[in-house]
Amino acid sequence: MEKRNILHFAVLIKKTLHHCPMWHANITVKHPFWWTKKAAIIGGQATYKKYGVIGGNQQLRKMRWREWWDKKGKFKKQNTKILERKQIRKPKLSNKLAEFVGIVLGDGGITERQITISLHHITDKQYSVFVSILIKQLFRITPAIYHHNIRSINAIVISRTELIEFCVKKLGLKIGNKIRQQVDIPDWIKKNEKYQIACIRGLMDTDGTVIIHSYKVKNKKYTYKKLAFTSGSRPLLKSTSEFLTKLKIKNRSAGRNKNDIRIDSKKDVKIYFELIGTHNPKHLKRYLK
Repeated sequence: MEKRNILHFAVLIKKTLHHCPMWHANITVKHPFWWTKKAAIIGGQATYKKYGVIGGNQQLRKMRWREWWDKKGKFKKQNTKILERKQIRKPKLSNKLAEFVGIVLGDGGITERQITISLHHITDKQYSVFVSILIKQLFRITPAIYHHNIRSINAIVISRTELIEFCVKKLGLKIGNKIRQQVDIPDWIKKNEKYQIACIRGLMDTDGTVIIHSYKVKNKKYTYKKLAFTSGSRPLLKSTSEFLTKLKIKNRSAGRNKNDIRIDSKKDVKIYFELIGTHNPKHLKRYLK
């Protein structure tokens, strides 16, 4: 049977003027605005896919929700479970935990409720899988992944108050702006060479890059690879440079504001990949290319 939508008043006019029967068995009369809910859902899904958020003023929405929660929401019986903390696994100090710290110090951010690690949605797609698996292995948590099309990133998000406290009290990480607070590698990592190697790997895999440097001599083109690590935190740059030097990897400060650490020579780049290595396929591909 063919389905067609027609306005109800049009059917009534046809019936009145032409004395046509209503065919009640084959007609469903719907509310005049039956389609609005369906359209809203489709529009909301399209907006979220494109922008990573539902439309409207996000700050105002959060503020209104917080007002409702403080006045009414948290006192309702059905909402008491929201206040219960979800437990996490609290792992012992290890190479994997040190690498996680390096990742957070690189492309991570910590608030009072969440840890977010932001990676490029295309070039770091495979590395995002590694980071997600690492988090699950360490804390027994499956992180959420949100795609932000405009910013070209995948945000790996963990929402656990218990984890935030563990990261701050046990691991030495800080809530808030990393650059303003001039963060550094935590002492427990600095005291252990294996932990330092893992942490530097996490830093370089997130905030580092393999530079392909080309030049010509007598019309002959030469190409070699460099490594660069960028950060706005002076203590973090200093600690990274000192540890690379300890491993006999020559490095230097570079960039307009001296915010880069560069490993220039082919020999030193090779030593880096042999001693520290990478878990980011993007870096490995550019190095081996």
